Amino acid sequence: MSKNNKIKKRYDRIAPIYDSLEVIMEKGKMGDWRQNLWQKVENEIDKKEMRLLEAGVGSGKNIKYYPDGIEIYAIDFSPEMLKEAEKKATKYNKKLKLIEMDIQNLDFEDDYFDLIVTSCVFCSVPDPVKGLKELKRVLKEDGRIIMLEHMRSQNEFVGKMMDLFNWVSLYTWGANINRKTIENIEKAGLELVEVNDLMSDIVKEIELKK
Repeated sequence: MSKNNKIKKRYDRIAPIYDSLEVIMEKGKMGDWRQNLWQKVENEIDKKEMRLLEAGVGSGKNIKYYPDGIEIYAIDFSPEMLKEAEKKATKYNKKLKLIEMDIQNLDFEDDYFDLIVTSCVFCSVPDPVKGLKELKRVLKEDGRIIMLEHMRSQNEFVGKMMDLFNWVSLYTWGANINRKTIENIEKAGLELVEVNDLMSDIVKEIELKK
């Protein structure tokens, strides 16, 4: 079985209880960070014809924050997670196109989206640089990528501890806690516009452009 399929199966397995596993985090800082992320997205919207992609919608925790009046696509490679996302789209009465798709192989034309949003996605993508290059490909020249991501600390002790315990989250549901996401962004050829540390240097809000 490929690495991709292994991770997909882990997310399929955990999808029905995924939200309950993270309820404490969501009621704490993560919920606030998520809300602030989408306020930043709202601030980027300047015309109704804009097209937005949420890459890695997961169980749909962001759907209630989706702006109205623009074209929205939301993708994930886990069909079971998409089922959970669909429930939230119905609950919050949001219009969007939910599609099963791998972020590493996007079935969209070049220069297709004005805005791309990710939240806690690049800990799970098997080949994160490939995934980031795909986001770059489908982003318009004047577009923006807005991310809420956790990554390996640059603190020597904390970083080594994250390396040591990475296998726990990886084999539970396929997420890595020690990804060097800023390095991966640079390898993909994307340009950092803004980086804000939210929890030490582990959780960051990031804005990118081509």
